[in-house]
Parts: sequence; C-alpha cells; structure tokens
Amino acid sequence: MTSLLILIPVALGLGLVGLFGFFWSYRSGQFDDPEGDALRILDDENPPEPVARKRSGPA
Repeated sequence: MTSLLILIPVALGLGLVGLFGFFWSYRSGQFDDPEGDALRILDDENPPEPVARKRSGPA
C-alpha cells in the first residue's frame, strides 16, 4: 500500500512530462509535413558515392 503512495505521483509526473513533450514538439513544427518526410527518404536525387573497401591483410 505504501508503494502506491510513491508510484501514483511518479506515474502522474511522467505522464505530465510526456504531455509537455508532445505539446512542445507540436508547437515547434515537428508534425507539419509528415507525408513529405515519408516521401523524401525515397528520393534518390543524389545517391551516395560508393565507399572503397579496406583490405585487412595479405590476400
């Protein structure tokens, strides 16, 4: 029973922190263009250059 006196305020505090984090990210524009972000990752306008493999010893 004593543990509930600790766990309930801790759970409420963590919930408030999560709610504050959500509202902060919403106000700062994190959710403005979710479709554009999803499609931007598929764009291959500038493909990365191939990286040369390093040999680790005599072949």
